Amino acid sequence: MTTVFIDGESGTTGLGIRERLGAMPQVTLKSLPSDRRRDPAARRDIMAEVDLIVLCLPDDAARESAAMAASLGNAAPKVLDASTAHRVAPGWVYGFAEMLPGQSERIAAAQHVANPGCYPTGGIGLIRPLVDAGLIPTDYPITINAVSGYSGGGKAMIQAHETTHGPAFELYGLGLEHKHVPETELYSGLTRRPIFVPSVGHYLKGMLVSVPLHLDTLPGKPAGADLLDVLKARYAGCDLVRVVDVPADGKLEPEALNDTDRLELTVHANEKYRQAVLVARLDNLGKGASGAAVQNIALMLGLHTGVGDRELADA
Repeated sequence: MTTVFIDGESGTTGLGIRERLGAMPQVTLKSLPSDRRRDPAARRDIMAEVDLIVLCLPDDAARESAAMAASLGNAAPKVLDASTAHRVAPGWVYGFAEMLPGQSERIAAAQHVANPGCYPTGGIGLIRPLVDAGLIPTDYPITINAVSGYSGGGKAMIQAHETTHGPAFELYGLGLEHKHVPETELYSGLTRRPIFVPSVGHYLKGMLVSVPLHLDTLPGKPAGADLLDVLKARYAGCDLVRVVDVPADGKLEPEALNDTDRLELTVHANEKYRQAVLVARLDNLGKGASGAAVQNIALMLGLHTGVGDRELADA
């Protein structure tokens, strides 16, 4: 039996993690009464009692909480941070288990793990294998376009969409300073900052992340099939990341993987025009947030590693 404390359990990601962990008999969840959740002494005491803490907090609060846990010395629990605070920080392992061979083992051995962002999970999942294979140069001018359901925007955006309807579709982050860009650049293996254009639609959850490519500008002028082969080789045998065939009607909608913890990757190529679009599809609250967190928790605590996928867990 292992014990977990979610610091910030009332937010969207925290609630999702709590729901998933609550279905795992190997895990006991520890909580503080609502009136003591901001009490530093109470938080420090409960951290000393558990095997692992999950930080579902704003960045500054996550840094403070991580420092509090570290102050416990030999009694410090393992830490999984779901915020942006430590995703590119030294000493933290990036929690995308399928990103590289051996990454799940690095997560399992780590004291500190940073849960990936939802958009970077799609972008890195598409780009990193092709960079490693030499098909995309590290300094290639990458553009990433993405759309998410409004649940990814937090409580204020959720309330806006559910009370006043909100816009049907909107671009945001057009100052090109989105907080997910640093981790996308670093873990995609890029040396040139990618252009990232996120957007939100008037639906709860579900995400598409797309990367357009001019094939003749890539080393060796690969065909779409070459890109597909690299992705299939990287993710062969993965339960949660799957490279799938292009739909017959040539369409992708973002909600197809809702309530799963899977990531699906497709390669859409037109050899006549030597162009391709890589697309990742996921539930931004599943593999993009709570699902990935529980997958990492399972690895860090030595539990069943497929527990993050509800379909696998139910099988």
